[in-house]
Amino acid sequence: MALYGSMNNVRARIALLPGFDVAWAYADELLRAGSPTADRVRAIAVGQRQRTELAGGVFVSEECYRTKARADGFFESHRKFIDVQIIFEGVELMEVAELATMTTRQAYNPERDLITYEDNPDASWLRVFPGQAAVFFPTDVHMPQLAVREPGGVVRKCVIKVPVA
Repeated sequence: MALYGSMNNVRARIALLPGFDVAWAYADELLRAGSPTADRVRAIAVGQRQRTELAGGVFVSEECYRTKARADGFFESHRKFIDVQIIFEGVELMEVAELATMTTRQAYNPERDLITYEDNPDASWLRVFPGQAAVFFPTDVHMPQLAVREPGGVVRKCVIKVPVA
């Protein structure tokens, strides 16, 4: 089941799962004004991303991009990692649907830990603001990086990858 909302609410629901202590420590540093992590993410150029290893197999993709039209997005899920997607700057729409309602487009790619799916017009929408998080488990098919309105805006986001226990 996907989780969405303020960092405090999301954290309270999954605090005891393995690897999330590392994710929350990173999130605290990211959201602390003037921290080295916040400064590093703020300096990422549009269209760039960087991977930072954390601990215990947890890593983060620090990203900056322009949100896109829904027609340019795609549904995805992962098997090895749980996504903790934290918006640092900007606003984006994300869609989410249960795995059981989806049709696979491209089979599992173990190198990318990625499965893609056909469109699902019945997916739910999330509007995610700075300081909020969305957590997607392997059964949560999601389409991130969508524009709230055209043209798309710039978003800085950190996707923390927590290994599935």
